[in-house]
Amino acid sequence: MSANTKTYKDAFSLFDKKGTGKVPPEALGDLLRAVGQNPTLAEIADLERQLPGELDFDTYVKIINRPDGFKPLGDAEDYVRGFQVFDKNMSGFIGVGELRYILTSIGEKLSDAEVDELLKGVNVTQDGNVNYVEFVKSILSQ
Repeated sequence: MSANTKTYKDAFSLFDKKGTGKVPPEALGDLLRAVGQNPTLAEIADLERQLPGELDFDTYVKIINRPDGFKPLGDAEDYVRGFQVFDKNMSGFIGVGELRYILTSIGEKLSDAEVDELLKGVNVTQDGNVNYVEFVKSILSQ
């Protein structure tokens, strides 16, 4: 058994709580993230729709090995440029409320709880701003 296969098997076992060799389709996103993939919510929904029901290990491995399954996260500069659109003064800072709005309303929308988790280690200035370059670097290094 290769190291990858063992990793996949270990991840699958964590979600196979009943020991039946099957996991519910709604666990697919977490299963893919557990092996280092970063699927979008739309990709996960599309993959879930293709499942006949519960997910078995062989189907899981086929999904992992799909084309573009392991894609890079992107460069920090790309994300910084996205935040710069909201930085009218080009100061390198945006309001924490604006950051929350961006993360919960645009693109791959995060829940309030997910944003709270991301913002835990973020330095917020006294006037309520966040250095978005530092924010992006901290997120990509996790």
